[in-house]
Amino acid sequence: MEIWLTTIILVLTLYFLISEKIRVDLTAIGIMVLLVVTGILSPKEAVAGFSNPAVVTVAAMFIVSKGMMKTGGVEFLGRKVISLSKGSFHVALAIILLSVALASAFINNTPVVMLFIPVVMTMCCEFGLSPSKFLIPVSYASILAGTCTLIGTSTNIIISDLSVASGLPGLDMFELAIIGVPIALTGITILLFIAPKILPALANPICQLQDQDHQKYLAELHIPATSPFIGQRPCILFKEKYPRLDVLELVSNSHIFHPEREKKNIMPGDILFVKGSLNDLVELLNSENVDLPPSERGLSLGATKDASMVVELIISPQSSLRGQRLSDSDLATDSAINIIAVKRSNLHMSERQIQDVRLKVGDILLIWCDSSKLETLRGNSDYLIVEDVYEEIVNKKKAWWSILNFIAMIITATLGLADIMTCALTAAFLMIITGCLQMRDAYRSLQGDVLLLIAGTIALGTAMQKTGTSQLYAETFLNLFSEFSPGIILGAMIALTSISTQILSNNATAVLLLPIAISTAAGIGVDPKPFIIGICFGASACFATPVGYQTNLLVFGPGGYSFQDYLKLGIPLNIFVVAAATILIPIFWPF
Repeated sequence: MEIWLTTIILVLTLYFLISEKIRVDLTAIGIMVLLVVTGILSPKEAVAGFSNPAVVTVAAMFIVSKGMMKTGGVEFLGRKVISLSKGSFHVALAIILLSVALASAFINNTPVVMLFIPVVMTMCCEFGLSPSKFLIPVSYASILAGTCTLIGTSTNIIISDLSVASGLPGLDMFELAIIGVPIALTGITILLFIAPKILPALANPICQLQDQDHQKYLAELHIPATSPFIGQRPCILFKEKYPRLDVLELVSNSHIFHPEREKKNIMPGDILFVKGSLNDLVELLNSENVDLPPSERGLSLGATKDASMVVELIISPQSSLRGQRLSDSDLATDSAINIIAVKRSNLHMSERQIQDVRLKVGDILLIWCDSSKLETLRGNSDYLIVEDVYEEIVNKKKAWWSILNFIAMIITATLGLADIMTCALTAAFLMIITGCLQMRDAYRSLQGDVLLLIAGTIALGTAMQKTGTSQLYAETFLNLFSEFSPGIILGAMIALTSISTQILSNNATAVLLLPIAISTAAGIGVDPKPFIIGICFGASACFATPVGYQTNLLVFGPGGYSFQDYLKLGIPLNIFVVAAATILIPIFWPF
């Protein structure tokens, strides 16, 4: 009875995931509810997936990835890819897929994919490309490369350990590479030519956050006596490091100079009237080379208890500030609020100084204040608060911290000094404690639908193993091929493993099917090594569903994919890997 109930739940799960009649996170919750209500799992067993290392690891990697983005830690990678590709879609796709594959052959592919997601998104904004054409291939390339070495995926390590426990030899570091590398390279070639034709061309959701001209602010920057800018020409001051920052006027001793027309070097106490993007202005203020005119220090984007927040205030239609000079407003006189810049539609302002601006409906003030002050601002009807602007800030002062943190995580995991979950959690903690990321950003980076889906499918996998459903399916499937040659049986085993890993995790699939594979080889009187190798490739042939592997889940949201997108590209790739492994394995590991 329990096997039938589990089968019905499995069928319902696949139906809702494929049809998307309801959200994937609701489907995941429904799985756990049904398993408990039917008595197949206890409440504790049903929610045990939330403490599973896979869920914790993915959650921690969301935080680590966010820290890399917030500090510009991945920007150099994106710029390299952008410069090498020169706007060519196919060149960019080839460089990215080969880079991902090379890294994934030696380190856990989850952080590799997490690292390349923002690189892809940035590059696509730069050239007007669609990230949905890139992200599934990135995930698939990382999976293909994982079959090239023993440490390419944890599944290979588990299979090697189980083989030794069964009294058989384990796998060498590069034993799988003899067919893993050709399969991976062929698979990547397929992705290069087929993926652009099959995958949808969806809009990039983050492009609106890029620094475009219409998103520039007007600001005044005070030059302190210690600034290295003293003695320089204002028209060429920021050309190299801040090419998008324009110096409109130089105010010196109450006189106004136009940098493009008049030769005037910067002196201590001068004020620069500039137009620039959010990131350029914030980075300049953090560099301590300039101040705000009412000189205020202390802008901190780190992990302190009451860290600084950069937000936009939009003057509302009913605001009492309409028509007031900015210098006379409550905002300017409040010592807890620091006005960085002003933005107005088309940036046409007649006033010569920011403080003289008379506020109008729709004017946007860029301010920074402590997070505690922000709470008091929310109740004021004079303006609307836009907090999402904080998401755009790149705190480059912490870039090296985030890069070193990430490298340390990779090295520690690769050397086996700690498991990937411990490494990821430590890296997430260090991202926050070193000021690369604030706690509020860490919470926002967690993608709840992805985490719920992982936990729900883990519960379903537990139910299938507990009730014997998985073993029944496996043995029934193999009985159909009992009279065939060893090569056909090997192909059936690899295919079964590939089908199972679309539903269960690849590690669970390997643990379940490896004993059956070894006993099947013994039963027909052949060497079990080809079957052990077959389980390695079959367990990694998990391309057909987003739940087949966690990297598929990672790109699900950023790419805006549907369940069908994985089926259209993943099924042909699954068939290729299964067929190639079936043909090649007996050649190098004879029966």
